[in-house]
Amino acid sequence: MLASATISTPVLFLIYNRPDLTFRVFEVIRTVKPSRLYIAADGPRPGKVDDAGKCQAARGILDRIDWACEVKTLFREENIGCRLAVSSAIDWFFEREEQGIILEDDCLPSKSFFGFCQELLVRYRNDERIMQINGNNFLKDKVTLRESYYFSKLSGSWGWATWSRAWRHFDLKLREYQRFKEDNRIRDYLSNKEMIGWIMSYFEDAVKPSCSVWSTQWSYAILIQNGLCIYPRKNLIKNIGFSNQATHGTKKSFKIYSQVDLEEMDRLKHPVFVLSNNECDRIFFEVIKKADPRLIHGYRVMSGKLKNKIKRFFANCKLAKKYK
Repeated sequence: MLASATISTPVLFLIYNRPDLTFRVFEVIRTVKPSRLYIAADGPRPGKVDDAGKCQAARGILDRIDWACEVKTLFREENIGCRLAVSSAIDWFFEREEQGIILEDDCLPSKSFFGFCQELLVRYRNDERIMQINGNNFLKDKVTLRESYYFSKLSGSWGWATWSRAWRHFDLKLREYQRFKEDNRIRDYLSNKEMIGWIMSYFEDAVKPSCSVWSTQWSYAILIQNGLCIYPRKNLIKNIGFSNQATHGTKKSFKIYSQVDLEEMDRLKHPVFVLSNNECDRIFFEVIKKADPRLIHGYRVMSGKLKNKIKRFFANCKLAKKYK
C-alpha cells in the first residue's frame, strides 16, 4: 500500500508565519520519515508586529524532527515576498537534488501522497513529456478512470513533485512571453477559447514587475514545453489555508477546493497511453469556473477591466472575430 511506503525521496517543506498549519502538515511528514528534509522560510514582514514571533514559532518544527534525517534549512532573516521566497527555495532545493516532493504549510497530505509521488518520480524520471506530479483531485467522482492517475494540461501547486530537469525551464521573468503572445502559441497547446482567455489573463499579470506569485510562471514553463501533469484518481491533498492568513487565495469561492476530503490509495495501475485526458480537463475547468473569481460569473458578466484585457489579448492575436 502506498501509505506504508518507505520514503527516500527528498521533501521540501515551505513555511512562513502560520505555526498552527505548519505543525499539522509536519505531523504527516513525520509519519513517513523522509531521509532528507529541506525546510525553507521567508522572513517577517517589516511593520507587522506579530510576524517575527509567528515566523519563529513555525520554525520550531525543527525541534520535532525525531527520526534519522538529513536536514537542510533556508531561513530568511528579512521578508522577500512569496514570489521570490518560494521560487528561490525551489531553486535551492534542485541545486542539490534531482527530484523531490514540494509541500507548502497549508497543503495537508494523505500518507499515500508521498508513496504516489515517489513511485511516479522514478517511473517518469527520464520522460521529458511529464513535468509535474500533483496530489489533488477535485473531480469528485464526476469521471470514471480505469487507471490510478491521468495526464493533464492543467497544472497545480498544492502538494506536488517534479525533477530538476523540469524545473530548469522555470523563468520567473517570462523573458520570451512577448514573442509567445505575438505568435499566439497558446493555441498550439489549448483549443478551448475560454480556457485560453483565463490562462492568458494570468500570464498578463505574471509578466508585470508587481506580480506577487510564482505558480503562474511555473504553469507557463510547463505549457511552453508542451508538458503534461499527473493527477491521481483520488484526492491526496487538502488545502487548509483558505483564510485571512493566506498570502493568496482568500476569496470565499476558493474554499470549494478545501471541501474535498483526503483519501488513501493502494497499488498503482498505470495508464497505457501518455496522452492528456481532455474530458478530465474539461470537468476540472468547470470546477475552476466555480472557484476562480476571474471566471466565477463567466466572461459575459465579468468585471469590465478583465473583460477588456481579454478582448485586447484576442485583438492583438488577430482573433477578435472569434471572440464573442
